[in-house]
Amino acid sequence: MLFSNALIGLREGLEAVLVVSILVAFLVRTERRRALPLVWAGVGVAVALSVGLGAVLTYTAATLSFEAQEAFGGIASIIAVAFVTGMIFWMRRAGRTLAAQLRGQLDEALQLGPVAVATVAFLAVAREGLETAVFFFSSVQSAGGGTALPLVGFLIGITISILLGWLLYAGAIKVNLSKFFNVTGALLVFVAAGVFAYGVHDLQEASLLPGLHTLAFDVSEYVPPNSWYGALLKGIFNFSPQTTVLEAVVWGGYVVIVLALFLRPHHGAARPVETRTGDAK
Repeated sequence: MLFSNALIGLREGLEAVLVVSILVAFLVRTERRRALPLVWAGVGVAVALSVGLGAVLTYTAATLSFEAQEAFGGIASIIAVAFVTGMIFWMRRAGRTLAAQLRGQLDEALQLGPVAVATVAFLAVAREGLETAVFFFSSVQSAGGGTALPLVGFLIGITISILLGWLLYAGAIKVNLSKFFNVTGALLVFVAAGVFAYGVHDLQEASLLPGLHTLAFDVSEYVPPNSWYGALLKGIFNFSPQTTVLEAVVWGGYVVIVLALFLRPHHGAARPVETRTGDAK
């Protein structure tokens, strides 16, 4: 769980940090620093909302019966997969024009008033935050409540994303963000597939889907769940040594379809995603 959550924290965190960097750079370069507190206010509300959603999901799951918990966790996992899948393709499609879009929205908001400015910042960050909250909750559920590894991994990813964002803003480094998002997007397909399969298993545990005892394979003798390699496979791919037929079909189908769509040639401008967040031309 350490790697997969670090990947989620890095990917979602860097997207949010880049968005904030673009907004801040635009205000600084256009001599509108007085609007900076409004941007930070919008960002703060978005972060608080995301944390609040995570707390609500955790509290709700803790107050349910076993079957209801499994159903709730399974549905949350599938929603998280839908969010992450949409995010992967959205960034692939919109990443090239993201900076220009944000600057245009903020420029219009500045003419409308302070509430509009804060709203632009809030909406830009809330998307990433809410997706992260749901996906992180699903990862914690799949890991079980007795480990802090999901939180540690998530915090590592967020910390690295903030550091990278600051270095990009300061011009200290240049990163080909198109390649970065392509590589992390492909990795996230496998992470999401594991969460999808786990969500299906939860729904089987809740008796909402059939086939709980119909196994595609059982390799627990060769890959013990408590072994280091079993924990590694579980942490990265949500791999279960005892996998039902439905879980295997869902995992394989998701990877084949989504990865094929993601890796197909992107028709459009070949210009890479902007790497200089401080360039507000």
